[in-house]
Amino acid sequence: MGYQRGLSLLDGWLPWVVQAVVVLLLLVALFPLLPTSWSRRGRTVRRPLVRLGAVVVLGGAGALAAWWVFAGSGLASDPAPVLLWVWVGLTVAAVATVVVAWAPSRWWRRGVAVLVVPLSVVCVALVLNQWVGYMTTVQEGWSEVTAGAFPDQVDPAALPSMIGTPRPTGAVVSVTIPDTASGFPHRDEDVWLPPAWFAPGPRPVLPAIMMIGGEFNTPGDWIRVGNAVQIADSYAAAHGGVAPVIVFADAGGTFNNDTECVDGPRGNAASHLTRDVIPFVERAYGVSRDPRAWGAVGWSMGGTCAVDLAVMHPDLIDSFDDIAGDAGPEIGTKQQTIDRLYGGNVAAWATYDPATVLGGHTPYADTAGWFDDSSDAGGGFGGHRPGAGQGGRPPGGRPPGQRPPGGFGGQNGENAGIGGRGGGGGTGQELPAARALCAQAQTRAIACTVATQPGRHSWQFASTAFSTVLPWMAARVEAPGTPAKA
Repeated sequence: MGYQRGLSLLDGWLPWVVQAVVVLLLLVALFPLLPTSWSRRGRTVRRPLVRLGAVVVLGGAGALAAWWVFAGSGLASDPAPVLLWVWVGLTVAAVATVVVAWAPSRWWRRGVAVLVVPLSVVCVALVLNQWVGYMTTVQEGWSEVTAGAFPDQVDPAALPSMIGTPRPTGAVVSVTIPDTASGFPHRDEDVWLPPAWFAPGPRPVLPAIMMIGGEFNTPGDWIRVGNAVQIADSYAAAHGGVAPVIVFADAGGTFNNDTECVDGPRGNAASHLTRDVIPFVERAYGVSRDPRAWGAVGWSMGGTCAVDLAVMHPDLIDSFDDIAGDAGPEIGTKQQTIDRLYGGNVAAWATYDPATVLGGHTPYADTAGWFDDSSDAGGGFGGHRPGAGQGGRPPGGRPPGQRPPGGFGGQNGENAGIGGRGGGGGTGQELPAARALCAQAQTRAIACTVATQPGRHSWQFASTAFSTVLPWMAARVEAPGTPAKA
């Protein structure tokens, strides 16, 4: 579908032109409050200056309040860009302008003042999107809003008639997985079936990889934003159509429900992934029931989930890739996490803390994994994976400087994003956490490595990491029983 092609929302002229136009319109709406416009009429400037001061004070207070709430929310380990709080303040100022400038304004200025309010919200969204790299292009955003078809998407009812017909690419089907075991209310999820699934003759028993997104997510984000289907299609094309089945799971239930993939007051997300999703995919698509044929890949919150699934459930998942995850499920401080995720239950926190689980576990039989994190000191722009950190790059990985599938080339926000949860080096927390977890995992016979690449905490970072790790993980899950290595 070419989601990554088109008018960029991350860099280029569009985001900055929109913001400049909105600032200009706000100044037009504020013009009646400027002293010059009143002194020409011989009126006192005191009243308009008081009104203008109210707009400025309310805008500043709004920005400060938003920053204070965000700082205590635990949504990011690094500060948000200053520009985000500037636009939050300008949005509040725009609302105040409608109220205080209504009386002294002409009808058309009143219309401008009203128009600036939603446009300021749009600017907040633009800057937020630049921070996390969520929507790459206008076309991609429109497809998300209109729930357009995914690349390779087909009607599930058509699958039986497609078997036996060679396909150059895989196929995506949207499925409604029963929540019988978990009771977790969730959205429709998606499954990518490789060309080998449709081959004539006896169908091969294929392995599977579960994909999990970040804390603000839809199950299709890995497809639309993370470019996972195009990456999987490229891998399958290079391997005779054979590739793991890929499951795009819903770990949140709603866009803003940060479950951290645990069972708790926010829903039984862990049980949904392990007791609903895996058995359903095994039954519905003939996927291997051997745990050594299952892997998990996650970004941000999903990266933490991938580690948790592997160390807590080696009987279900044998391989993992943690892309820029945290040391464990966390929403703020440890006490805030215990209160928010587990309803104050300290024992529940320990149950899902990877370090605690590893500390009390016997050596693992075959588990292996990767930790993918930023090499930037607090994050940065651009660049491709130059090679891995500890242990080099994975078998079959991309040589330094080679571009990933999908045409990222310094445009449309490759590894962009103003910030996110922070870079792995310097001020970031993810890389030190990954190194500590990997070192502890190795004491329990888990083969693991920590790989690094430049870039900020964005979907573009996640996409590049997945394209690099897929050959390694596919080789592991496609040949269960081979010696564990990472």
